Amino acid sequence: MHGASTYWLARALAKHGVLSARDILSYAWKQARFKFGAENHGHISSIKSSALELVAGFPVDEMRALCEEVVDRDISPRILAPVRRLAERHLEAGQEVWLVTASPVELAGLLASRLGLTGALGTIAEIENGCYTGRLVGDLMHGPAKADGIAGLAEERGFDLDQCTAYSDSANDLPMLRKVGRAIAVNPDTRLARQARHYGWTVLDYRRGRRAAKLALPAATAAGVGAGLLYLYKSRDRD
Repeated sequence: MHGASTYWLARALAKHGVLSARDILSYAWKQARFKFGAENHGHISSIKSSALELVAGFPVDEMRALCEEVVDRDISPRILAPVRRLAERHLEAGQEVWLVTASPVELAGLLASRLGLTGALGTIAEIENGCYTGRLVGDLMHGPAKADGIAGLAEERGFDLDQCTAYSDSANDLPMLRKVGRAIAVNPDTRLARQARHYGWTVLDYRRGRRAAKLALPAATAAGVGAGLLYLYKSRDRD
């Protein structure tokens, strides 16, 4: 997609008085470092703690309503058309398609529903008495946690991961990409582009101009710029 889903959610929270401009700037800076690979374990923990602190005590029902607003107004129109068609082709072939993202599961699940996907895995915040506690259930759906997440999903759904396909734009998803039989890089960052070249993975690049050309990798017809959400399209032929 164009931009990051959590940015649009943060904007909506600010509009409703939950966040301040300072909160958004602080979180945006951490997200930018996260996006461009400057993270380490302490940095990821900092992002997680900041996000949880922002929603502690916030009613779940209000969050779900905000997620609907954000998905319909801000996120859905920014999803790249070639990516939509890619998901649709998997679904038309009778395969399951799952979105796996570090975004809140409320946002991920709603987006998956709007796109007609099978389901979503996302970061789960703990809930008590209808409000968020400021703690997580499990871990942030990031890096190795995504690999663990799809392994659990495969066991639950009866999939063989060797027969599955994962798509991502970020080297942060290498643990997930290495766990499936077919990995595809979509608008990859520099490190993922190198890894794709090393492993001989398919690359789909929908960006225009110098950035796409610089990667010197096989690319589909340019049709858009940038990518935000991290996707897993997990598929299985149903013979």
